[in-house]
Amino acid sequence: MIQEKLLSIVTPCYNEEKNIEQLYNELLPVLKNICSHYEIVFVDDGSKDNTFSVIKEIAEKNKNVIGLSLSRNFGHQVAIMAGLQHSKGDLVVMMDADMQHPPEIIPQLIFEYEKGFDIVNTKRLDSEDTGFFKKISSRCFYRFINFLSDVKIEPAAADFRLMTRKAVNAFLQLEEKDRFTRGLVSWMGFKQSVVEYNASSRFAGKSKYTFRKMLRFGIDGITSFSSKPLRISFYTGFIVFLAGLIYALYAIVQNIKGETVPGWTSILVTVLIIGGIQLLSIGIIGEYIARIFNEAKARPLYFIKDITKQEH
Repeated sequence: MIQEKLLSIVTPCYNEEKNIEQLYNELLPVLKNICSHYEIVFVDDGSKDNTFSVIKEIAEKNKNVIGLSLSRNFGHQVAIMAGLQHSKGDLVVMMDADMQHPPEIIPQLIFEYEKGFDIVNTKRLDSEDTGFFKKISSRCFYRFINFLSDVKIEPAAADFRLMTRKAVNAFLQLEEKDRFTRGLVSWMGFKQSVVEYNASSRFAGKSKYTFRKMLRFGIDGITSFSSKPLRISFYTGFIVFLAGLIYALYAIVQNIKGETVPGWTSILVTVLIIGGIQLLSIGIIGEYIARIFNEAKARPLYFIKDITKQEH
């Protein structure tokens, strides 16, 4: 299908020793069927198991496989960036190593590219074994982030996509530290398409996205593409200020009329509401300041501990 082009597969991995070989075995026939030239870039994101050992064994058997081992766990989004920076393909497909991004979808991504699209995204369809909480939380998150953001982010989008070299080079210019790849790709523009797919069950292991990581991921997405939370905290504070002013006038009038009744309930409620809003506003401001702090440090996104071979 794309015989004269080099196709790169970029795969971030974290504790996926039981999945790597299965993914490779399923990828190989797909790649050989659609292109003559390919490379597979596995990025071991500081795994604590034998993930990189498995990658090295595969790389020894296949010169088209490159393995990078990061010095520690820098996170899924940074691992994607590392893989893209070390890829050389005219076309690049990024996909996870847990077998939930089916290799057989890659020809569909190529088909969309041949229609003239620079970026072909994917949208995961809920399967029967998708938990109720995950379905609801995912829908609420994307509705919330699209309400706040100036850039539309496709609901149920996955970090499983094809990008042309032109789009990859543009993406690599975005060097911010707290990365939200789906949002960055949407923000970039270019001609984009979406392919729907049914996610496979994990071949082995369990999801690395804990509730804490999902929450952090969501906060990165919101703060990366919207300043509306800052405005919301201002408007909320302003509304509470007006309500407090009205209540103060009411209290003064009641005091003048001699109808003031001593009590702690109204005071307690007022203090709790105002105090809560203040803490929430400080927290929102803190998130943005933390992002400024991370950018100001200008540290590298990652360090490479080992590599399976020196690239040409």
